[in-house]
Amino acid sequence: MKKKSGFTLVEMIIAMAVTMIALAAAVLAFKDSTKANTNVTQSSDMSDNLRAGLNLVVQDLIQTGTGIPTGGISIPNTINAAGCNIGLPVNRPPAVLGKTFQGPNSTTPGCNVILPAIEPGNDLGPTVTSPDGTSSPATDIITVMYADNTLAMVQKPINGAACPAGTISPTGLTITFDSSPGCVTLGAAGIPVNPGDLLMIYNSNNPNGILQTVTAVSGQTLTFSPGDAFNLNGRTTSEANGTILSLQNLTAGKPNGTYPGTSCTRIWMITYYLDNTTDPKHPRLMRAVNFNTPQPVAETLENLQFAYNFADGTSPAPVNQFSVPAGDTENQIRSVNIYMGARSTTTAAMSNQYVRTNLATQVALRSMAYFNNYK
Repeated sequence: MKKKSGFTLVEMIIAMAVTMIALAAAVLAFKDSTKANTNVTQSSDMSDNLRAGLNLVVQDLIQTGTGIPTGGISIPNTINAAGCNIGLPVNRPPAVLGKTFQGPNSTTPGCNVILPAIEPGNDLGPTVTSPDGTSSPATDIITVMYADNTLAMVQKPINGAACPAGTISPTGLTITFDSSPGCVTLGAAGIPVNPGDLLMIYNSNNPNGILQTVTAVSGQTLTFSPGDAFNLNGRTTSEANGTILSLQNLTAGKPNGTYPGTSCTRIWMITYYLDNTTDPKHPRLMRAVNFNTPQPVAETLENLQFAYNFADGTSPAPVNQFSVPAGDTENQIRSVNIYMGARSTTTAAMSNQYVRTNLATQVALRSMAYFNNYK
């Protein structure tokens, strides 16, 4: 009989062993590739978060000081013999942080008499602790201001010869805009102004202006009731400095309830800080506009630091300062160094540890550094 061809049992076992080894190698390679892809995705997500948050911070810093008087805006104050404010402090957004702009009897520059276009907040933010126990240093906050140049509120004064029907109450409680053609029209057909908006009001009696918080809008009339979130309104009796009384004409050295031609513009006050309470495992970079509800702009950030470079006429000028050096003011800040640290939302597949990265940049404060050489 002819011998039949086929595989022996030994050959079959060898073939199966080789196949299993090849399959195991392929599975391991696929698993490593999946882990590597997960790590790359996490790194990409972190970079996207950092850049998204950083881009917004940079945009606001570039506009800082636009339309703000040199030296800042006057705030309500009662001055003591040392020249410092001993009145009530102005609340600093957001409400969840419970901070103020330099407390009463402050020894910091300005003594809480003016509100600068940029206000450092070294160590005023939370300390973020990640799920693996890693803690950041106390984080910073920053508050900046600039005028809303998209609105034509300054096209005509509130009152005066150009708009004679416009009025400001002697107490400063209300402002009514003239509805005549060419004057400022509020509402859907004109300029939208809402409760919670900040208005800088100024005239020849106080060119630096004062700040008031809109508490109600009714047609052409804006109301500035006491008890606003900033603690700016309603302080016209005992604290004339920095209030709407400082805009009035004087009789025998005292405000007489009348106003020269007065104008106003809307101001954006923006604060950046880290929120580690809403979701402790995934802290977020928040952007608060005035005392409106803060909005998240980047996720899973665990560090936020700011340092400031000053132009104060000294050589070398102070750089990388976390707060205002003695003898200087916030108005001498010319650039801001930003540092953001982020971590992955989950642990890395290969190391079972969190992946971390950071981003840093420097932003020149264009409007703060501008000087009119022809004025």
